[in-house]
Amino acid sequence: MANVESALKEAMTIEGSIGVALVDYGSGMAMGMLGDNNELNLEVAAAGNTDVVRAKMRTMELLNLHDNEIEDILITLTGQYHLIRPLTKQTGRGLFLYLALARNRSNLAMARHQLRLIENALEV
Repeated sequence: MANVESALKEAMTIEGSIGVALVDYGSGMAMGMLGDNNELNLEVAAAGNTDVVRAKMRTMELLNLHDNEIEDILITLTGQYHLIRPLTKQTGRGLFLYLALARNRSNLAMARHQLRLIENALEV
């Protein structure tokens, strides 16, 4: 079982990681952040990606997709990947992990796999 700090540190070991945050999508506030603020403003990214998660949750509600859960949301930029992974455990409801990766230094499939493992071990 990992706490927030150790989960964020582990996420930063994923090849190509620029930054990671655990975010409350109800408020848009980050519960923890770790990364290179020169390359990416994590506070702005956390707040902005809250809107992405809220919009997808609303859309799923409108589509009556009640028996589905979001595994992750991928935003592909020319130089970066942004992974958003809502937590699915009861204690993590309303939270998501946000991971930014340098596209030229990362393996997207491996990053998704590692982020899933981090989520499964995270205790909030």
